[in-house]
Parts: sequence; structure tokens; C-alpha cells
Amino acid sequence: LDRNSVTVVVQVNGKLRGRISCAKDAAKETIEKEALSLDSVKPFVEGKSIRKIIVVPNKIINIVVG
Repeated sequence: LDRNSVTVVVQVNGKLRGRISCAKDAAKETIEKEALSLDSVKPFVEGKSIRKIIVVPNKIINIVVG
């Protein structure tokens, strides 16, 4: 079985804040935009500087804010 989409876990400072579904071969920039647009992520990112965004393709995205 070959799937075209995967579920990616979204974390902010190492804590689970949501999940997104995206194409298996989606670009990192696309995954970042989708993760930052989640309603469950916005309150933790607004008004803070994003220090780093770590993307592990097809698995996880971690947004480090400070």
C-alpha cells in the first residue's frame, strides 16, 4: 500500500499542539506555513520570536519560540 498523504505532528517548544495532513513529498516551507496557520498553534506563537523551526519530513515539526 502506498499512501500519498501523511499526518505530521506539530509541537511548540516540545509540547504537542496539533496535527496536520500533508502530501508525502511536500516542501518544508509548505509544511511550516500549514503548521503556523493552525488555530491551536497561533496562541503559542503570537507575540513571540520564532528561534528555530525543525522539520523532520513525514514525521514531526517542532517550533521553538522565545
